[in-house]
Amino acid sequence: MPSDDRAKEALSETTRAFGERVRERRNQLGISQESAATRIGINWSQLGKIERGQRSLKLETILRIAAGLDIDSGKLISGLPVPGDTLGD
Repeated sequence: MPSDDRAKEALSETTRAFGERVRERRNQLGISQESAATRIGINWSQLGKIERGQRSLKLETILRIAAGLDIDSGKLISGLPVPGDTLGD
């Protein structure tokens, strides 16, 4: 029975935007999800969930993703929407 992960929505605008940045960087490198996942040290299916914004990540995982995709971690997270941000209210 096929998984319906692709039909699930992103957890939040933050995870969606982060996932888009990860996918964009992987595409810039011209590598598959499987190749990228190997470089990062995670399973390719987990990378797919990250790219779709369906996973909330620990700091250590974000750093591993950045290292595996040869990008500064700040470029992956800078300017992302802050979940539940009420500071401007």
